[in-house]
Amino acid sequence: MSFQLTVLKVLAGQSAGRASVADLRNAVAILMNSGRDWTDRMKRLIEHAPDLNIFAAKFVLRDKAGWEITEDGRLFLAALETAVAVRRSPLRSVVDPPTSEPGAPVTDAASPRNRRQRTRRRRGKGRSNRGTA
Repeated sequence: MSFQLTVLKVLAGQSAGRASVADLRNAVAILMNSGRDWTDRMKRLIEHAPDLNIFAAKFVLRDKAGWEITEDGRLFLAALETAVAVRRSPLRSVVDPPTSEPGAPVTDAASPRNRRQRTRRRRGKGRSNRGTA
């Protein structure tokens, strides 16, 4: 199914929304073999449309000249990407972190304990304090 989403993405990226079969195959092959980022992105998208069939839904039309994304295909793809973006957005603002109760232990990276641990790690094997007077 991620193949079909990749086809939609490639066609949506073309200026006329259309590509020859040869051009489409080449672009799809590059994207599907481009690494983990693309694969993970397609997996996130397909979670929202597990039974996708771009031809039955008429999101893509085929003819002798090639394949073309339809307006419904563009709308579907935009809605799908929006759904994934909303799902991945943070639940709370980074600017307003939740407040803890008074007396609760501090657990962030800036706490004194974590600073000491980082300092100790920097002084690891092979480093000496010689040369200081």
